[in-house]
Amino acid sequence: MKPIHKQAVTTALRAFIGQQVYIHAEAIPGGFLRNISVEVEQAMIAGEGPYRVAIRIPYNGWIRMESLTHYISESEEKLLLAGHDEQGRITTVLELSTRPFHFNKGGSVYDGS
Repeated sequence: MKPIHKQAVTTALRAFIGQQVYIHAEAIPGGFLRNISVEVEQAMIAGEGPYRVAIRIPYNGWIRMESLTHYISESEEKLLLAGHDEQGRITTVLELSTRPFHFNKGGSVYDGS
């Protein structure tokens, strides 16, 4: 993963607008969403670091994650954003994909490819 470059993440997020995508989101410790299928109406990144990302979905819904610091965008089909604390531990995760996520028995995420 590399530190968030705001313009690169903005471009990656915009590629999902108008598409049906799958969301994986986690706040550690806390809750998670897995394989939530939504249509992305709007997507944006804000802040100066750590960052926050908001995704608008139908019926005035929003998915918002905060404290994001790093990302991986290897294709227009998948984007992974994560927040790391001062010790390098992951504290938040937001992942978007045009394909469903698959989970092994231990709960780890893989994309099935």
